[in-house]
Amino acid sequence: MIPPPPVHWPGLDGNAVGCREKLKMLAENYAEVAQVLQDAFEDAVLMGVEEQAMRAILADVVTGLVSPGRAPR
Repeated sequence: MIPPPPVHWPGLDGNAVGCREKLKMLAENYAEVAQVLQDAFEDAVLMGVEEQAMRAILADVVTGLVSPGRAPR
């Protein structure tokens, strides 16, 4: 089961993001990403990939994400 999105999204200033439009987009992005990850995980396991290995592979994807402020030019 995919957990619900966070109740509070921490902002750069340490306060929670409060803008309704931003919160709506964050929730939509969370749901979309969670569903894509779930689908990829299920496909891999059904095709014979070891479950813990696939979890580690997906975690590596998240670890490798590049911040927009640090993107190579």
